[in-house]
Amino acid sequence: MASRATTAVILLVAVLLIGSSCVFTIGQAEHAIRVQFGDIVEQYDTPGLKFKWPAPIDRVRKFERRILTQSYNSETFLTNENRALIVDFYVNWRIKDPSRYFESTTGDEEVASQRLADIVKDGIKNVVAQRTLPEIVTSERAAVTGDMFGRASKSADKFGIELIDVRVQRIDLPDDVAARVYESMKQGFDRLAKQLRGEGEKESQRIKAEADRHRTEILSAANRDALNIRGSADAQATEIYAAAFNRDPEFYAFYRSLQAYQKSLGKDEDVLVVTPDGEFFKYLKSSASRR
Repeated sequence: MASRATTAVILLVAVLLIGSSCVFTIGQAEHAIRVQFGDIVEQYDTPGLKFKWPAPIDRVRKFERRILTQSYNSETFLTNENRALIVDFYVNWRIKDPSRYFESTTGDEEVASQRLADIVKDGIKNVVAQRTLPEIVTSERAAVTGDMFGRASKSADKFGIELIDVRVQRIDLPDDVAARVYESMKQGFDRLAKQLRGEGEKESQRIKAEADRHRTEILSAANRDALNIRGSADAQATEIYAAAFNRDPEFYAFYRSLQAYQKSLGKDEDVLVVTPDGEFFKYLKSSASRR
């Protein structure tokens, strides 16, 4: 009786072990494939509880569904001028087709990263080789990777990988050429600055000359208008004076003489040279004779 119970327990444990080896789960952030004797028999793209044959008949390989990031530092590339550049860049990628990814890389993330690095470095090499050093340094970082991104994406797709982004983090020069390149670029920028200053000075002189011409034209027009206004006013004043003179010539002559006396007589240190019998003292003499 005891032996039967022991046998039943052993059979139950065996069934549970076999049953547990036939069940597996896939998380939200995972891809999975089922491999049977080295061949892929099924690919799983949805999370949940799945079933398989027990090992060693079936084996399950799981891969990361999320975006992966790999950095590559101190990679050397040659420019169009045959100058060495040291470039640091990083790559964002994710597994797009788990079956193709497994077949091309055996599911090893290090192998996938290395193959992806070779693809991206070859693309950056071609882009850098088509440009001079000043063009690379002064251009946007995205311009270095933008031209090669499409070709690199197609190459990565062969491995079941989706290339998300490629970004250049830093561009450096070897120490032995950095100083010479810096001095050469400094001289180039100095020449450009002098050229721009010369053009600015020329434009400044043109604007000043144009402003002076407008000023002269405005002042000339203003003086002309002022002379016209003064001439009209003088003509009106002459007409008024003439009308007043014709109305009472004696009073008008008397009034003008008083104005002349006010302006000429009674000032200190002034010398007046006139003849006593002249017209200037006409009204003074007539007033004295009446007294």
